[in-house]
Amino acid sequence: MAKTRSSQTLAKCPTGIRGFDEISNGGLPKGRPTLLCGGPGCGKTLFAMEFLARGIKEYNEPGIFMSFEESEDDLAKNFLSLGIDVAEMVRRGKLAVDYVAINRSEIEETGEYDLEGLFIRLAHAIESVGAKRVVLDTVEALFGGFSDSAILRSELHRLFRWLKDRGVTAVVTGEKGEKTLTRHGLEEYVADCVIYLDFRVMEQISTRRMRIIKYRGSSHGADEYPFLIERDGISVLPVTSLRLDYPVAKDRISSGIERLDNMLDGRGFYRGSTILVSGSAGTGKSTIAAYFVDGACRRKEKSLYITFEESPSQIVRNMHSIGLDLNAWIKKGLLSFHAIRPSFCGLEMHLASLHHVIMRSQPQVIVIDPISNLSSVGTKAEIKSMLTRLIDYLKMNHITAMMTDLMHTGTPKVQTDEDVSSMVDSWIVVRDIELNGERNRGLYILKSRGMAHSNQIREFLISGSGIDLLDVYLGPAGVLTGSARAAQEAKDRAEALQLRNLSDRSLRERKSRQKTLSIQIAALEAELDTLAEENTFAAAIEKSRLNNLQKGRDEMSRLRKADPAAIGKRKPARRKGIR
Repeated sequence: MAKTRSSQTLAKCPTGIRGFDEISNGGLPKGRPTLLCGGPGCGKTLFAMEFLARGIKEYNEPGIFMSFEESEDDLAKNFLSLGIDVAEMVRRGKLAVDYVAINRSEIEETGEYDLEGLFIRLAHAIESVGAKRVVLDTVEALFGGFSDSAILRSELHRLFRWLKDRGVTAVVTGEKGEKTLTRHGLEEYVADCVIYLDFRVMEQISTRRMRIIKYRGSSHGADEYPFLIERDGISVLPVTSLRLDYPVAKDRISSGIERLDNMLDGRGFYRGSTILVSGSAGTGKSTIAAYFVDGACRRKEKSLYITFEESPSQIVRNMHSIGLDLNAWIKKGLLSFHAIRPSFCGLEMHLASLHHVIMRSQPQVIVIDPISNLSSVGTKAEIKSMLTRLIDYLKMNHITAMMTDLMHTGTPKVQTDEDVSSMVDSWIVVRDIELNGERNRGLYILKSRGMAHSNQIREFLISGSGIDLLDVYLGPAGVLTGSARAAQEAKDRAEALQLRNLSDRSLRERKSRQKTLSIQIAALEAELDTLAEENTFAAAIEKSRLNNLQKGRDEMSRLRKADPAAIGKRKPARRKGIR
């Protein structure tokens, strides 16, 4: 069963054009003609030539470019500036360029018109290089001199059928009509695949867009897609939001500001997350962003700084005044800038351009400063749509992004002008604190998904030595900043000094009293020792006197011839009170 479905799947011919093969689910229908239509300057001829050039370079499929408007020399000069060397591919025998000059003033419709001569010429060119890809540019030049719609329809059918029978993948370009996709309004009905290119200007902003109008036998993206024409060709950007299935990381990266990291659970932001720094003018949003890329460069991570209002040299100069040497990282290749005015192009072109810059520089960290400037080229809904797709793209590529946003006076602190606050992972607000006739900065974290974070407002100082976040300082009237904070600190220091002096004096008094008591105790102990010695001496004298008295009595008894048994046994009578 699987084999049967596979055999029924329409074969695709990859164009090699960045982004187009993704939105067309593989490229153009292989072996079938495709109509590429649009107004002047929309990029039809470039798309067709890049289809051939990439087929030769990337898929080794030779091609034919049959032009009815430009000569081979003109085509070679035009495309060389875009990196396509037509002459070199012709020399290698991989490309044949055939210029068919049709002078309408020389055409006279006298009978049935057919394309037999064209078929013979095409067949010879295809056989000469073994072509797998064919371009006809443009079909209007071929039929421009004829007015019979029946003949036109018939010959167009023949042309598209002939191309299909030859098995070549063909691109036929056509000019846009007034109310139809093409000038004759017939080509789109006979082609298997129709692609419409548009070059529009709205409010002096130009944008190129592409839409696949029909694609027989295949699913495809049906939206409008912006595309860029740059030095290396066309790049198409899908504008539909990506699915919410991007990978997430658990490791953390520093904000570049140590004390801000401490407010973020001590470890900074999640890698691959999106951070919004919002605040009024002059609050230091760009300074925080510069510290962010500086911290990334110190970790040897490539960084991209996208600026919509300042030149790179101005940013480097300004940040040097606060101790950041961004120029050193530029020289080492770790930091690159992309500076562009929002009014340069439309939102979708900005989105496509940012995709291209990011793909080219391959950064791990990116700063967009500020997103609020995009309001000059789009409505709130358009900006939100554009930023949503950009954030999805960054998350899919695991790029940590910091966006700054200017919040005007009166803007609610729970919502940005672009309404992107719900899409970011961390939101830092820097605001003015006006007190006692002066303006100071305060910083707090409004949200930070997946981590514990501080709920305190910190005073945010910017000086010649960089950024400093001061701890919360509470006075009698609440949080104090600036000179009020300094005055309260001085008052608190004076009170603390007075308390220390009182404490020191009390301590000295206690030590003095302790010393006096110690002296008194020592004197009493000495007196006690003296009394003890006197008692001992008196007791010894009394004992000696008693012994002498006993000896005298014994001697008297012997002299009187007393009973010898009684000598020494009679004790002298104790006087009362003597012990």
